[in-house]
Amino acid sequence: MDLRKLKKLIDLVEASGIAELEITEGEEKVRIAKGIAGAPMMMAHAPHMLHLPAPAAAAPAAVAEDAVPDGHVVRSPMVGTFYRAPAPGSKVFVEVGQSVVAGETVCIIEAMKLLNEIEADQGGVIKAILVENGQPVEYGEPLFVIA
Repeated sequence: MDLRKLKKLIDLVEASGIAELEITEGEEKVRIAKGIAGAPMMMAHAPHMLHLPAPAAAAPAAVAEDAVPDGHVVRSPMVGTFYRAPAPGSKVFVEVGQSVVAGETVCIIEAMKLLNEIEADQGGVIKAILVENGQPVEYGEPLFVIA
């Protein structure tokens, strides 16, 4: 099942009064259940199970595609938490206006307790940083603009 379909189902569960939704498509089975406030979101394989935090927490606002400045967009290769620095209190990897070369680390995305260094896929100047430090990111979400 693709991520867009899952996102729509998650939004449906969050907006409705139901606590749980289970859908089977062929051999794929997805179960979405509202969890306890502050509980982490978890995903397991076969059958897929997704636990959502209680509706008290608002979902982060996504960056609108038309709000992205012109230039090459570096996108998130995974779902996780975006970090601008290698450790709390450390110097950030890049700032707006800084020159980068292809292969240079621009941020870290933490996914399933693993810290994944994300590299610039093109050289240039950082024109915009589109995500706040510590913010959750989705697969394909714009992170930086390089011009």
